[in-house]
Amino acid sequence: EVQLVESGGGLVQPGGSLRLSCAYSGFTFDDYAIGWFRQAPGKGREGVSCITISDGSTYYANYVKGRFTISSDNAKNTVYLQMNNLKPEDTAVYYCTADTNCTPPPGYWGQGTQVTVSS
Repeated sequence: EVQLVESGGGLVQPGGSLRLSCAYSGFTFDDYAIGWFRQAPGKGREGVSCITISDGSTYYANYVKGRFTISSDNAKNTVYLQMNNLKPEDTAVYYCTADTNCTPPPGYWGQGTQVTVSS
């Protein structure tokens, strides 16, 4: 079965950086994509970024372009989300997601990892 294991969340100051990791396993389809969603308190989940593993195509929400970078280490079956210049409004639970492509909604979700940006 598909499994997504997240790590890397924590507390960081505004302007700081964090790198989230998503270790994935159990895919049985030829093409697959790993993405990140986030959910702030009292708000719905919103898509942040996605990468297609087969060809490396990447997608970003407008509010993170230029600050966040998604990448994949295929040998380690791990996708990373490098988050730079973090802002308080980035505070949310971040979820790793998976599906056959980057068209939402994703079919699989990780457990979520808390990111808090505060002084």
